[in-house]
Amino acid sequence: MKTVSCNSENITPFKIVCIGRNYAEHARELGNEVPSSPVIFMKPNSSITQSLASHHNEEILHYETELSFLIKNNKLAAVGLGLDLTKRKTQAVLKEKSLPWERAKAFDGSALFSDFVDLPESLEQLTFTLTVDGELKQKGEVTDMVFSPQAVLNECTSFMSLDDGDIIMTGTPKGVGELKSGSSYEATLYFGETRLLSKVWLAK
Repeated sequence: MKTVSCNSENITPFKIVCIGRNYAEHARELGNEVPSSPVIFMKPNSSITQSLASHHNEEILHYETELSFLIKNNKLAAVGLGLDLTKRKTQAVLKEKSLPWERAKAFDGSALFSDFVDLPESLEQLTFTLTVDGELKQKGEVTDMVFSPQAVLNECTSFMSLDDGDIIMTGTPKGVGELKSGSSYEATLYFGETRLLSKVWLAK
């Protein structure tokens, strides 16, 4: 089983619950409607990796940077950043046929995470960025989410059990794009003006 790090402790998520279209501008950039309730899909533990691949089975992958939360006792217990890797062409075909997204979202190596740290006093002051080779590509703020982290948690627990160590990925802001082999991807999490953590991945 794959693990993630929280305050220097290795945690094993049983599942990753992902939220789609949770930023209005991202929904629009992909030609989707802004949802009236959270769009939910899953990634298995086997999707977790620390190696950022630009391709999977010869298909180009896209990056999506997401504010992510570890769960403990059915509560948001720690925060970090994740990359939700996507096979965009495959996803488009599945969406056109109204089929599930797992082939495009849940493949091995499709989820990467920074370390997780304790929650700050107010989630509303959390922001994050992604730079590619030093150029800003994505910036997300909790206040821009269609559904807040707590609202997402409430929706998930209304119909499924969350185990300690499970992860919720809360959606990506606009600016997603193709991964490029050899490029450096740096995700940084802020609380107000204070940097909480940063993670760099080199795409292969």
